[in-house]
Amino acid sequence: LRKAGYVEGRNLIIERRYAEGQVQLVPGYARELASMNLDAVISTCTPTTRVARQAVGSTPGSTPIIMAAVADPVGQQLIASLARPGANVTGLASQAEDIMPKMLELFAAVLPKPAAVAVLVDSGSAVHPRMWRALGPIGQRLNIQLVKVEAGRKPGDASLSAAFEAAVRQRATGIFVLPDEPFFVAKRGDIVALAAQHRLPAFYGLREYVDEGGLMSYGESMRRAYRSLATYIDKVAAGGDPGVMPVSQPTQFELVINQKTAKALGLALPQSILLSANEVIQ
Repeated sequence: LRKAGYVEGRNLIIERRYAEGQVQLVPGYARELASMNLDAVISTCTPTTRVARQAVGSTPGSTPIIMAAVADPVGQQLIASLARPGANVTGLASQAEDIMPKMLELFAAVLPKPAAVAVLVDSGSAVHPRMWRALGPIGQRLNIQLVKVEAGRKPGDASLSAAFEAAVRQRATGIFVLPDEPFFVAKRGDIVALAAQHRLPAFYGLREYVDEGGLMSYGESMRRAYRSLATYIDKVAAGGDPGVMPVSQPTQFELVINQKTAKALGLALPQSILLSANEVIQ
């Protein structure tokens, strides 16, 4: 935004709201922002986009909602099409569902055989059931046993710990954390710590988990995604119609590996995987 001439405190006001993983706070924040007559509201993943749309409305002329990374927004009926989203939602669509075969293939390449992978699913997510169903055929093709372990979002809920305990009971040899879920991202430190505690290799969709000590990630760069939102903000601030602004999709994906975590788990990662990584954290 600064490169486009916007300077906070001079010609730019940003109203920030952080739920810190307490998703029950998000609807109230969304209603608060909706009452401010803002030029745009930025949402992150599927849940925040849905809540923002409920708060500000979804008709042409409503406050523009610019999403940072939503899996299959057309299939979820958040927009009409990528080329012409319609109404007031535009921004960036993640390709999380499209790259899950690649994610699971990469994970399978580093896991001891036979592999049993626990898939961490948010029980309150609208998109995770779709992802879980899509993973089934991929697991069969790779000869990986998949088991679903669910975590909820209730305040004070210890369900993340319970999910990992369930994975251990079912003899999982790895954890696959489904993407497009801000609750998991906010709790990434806890998830990484639980994986280390139970000595379970874990695979993620964002590098931020690996920066915290997670084993591996493959997915789009959220830093790059947020920078890309500035173009949309500039256009809607100038009066542009979000309904006719094509929704973008990421074209680059990054494989990030934490070699220190691999060594702590006693995993000897294949050289081919290490050489294909965009970054190896030593």
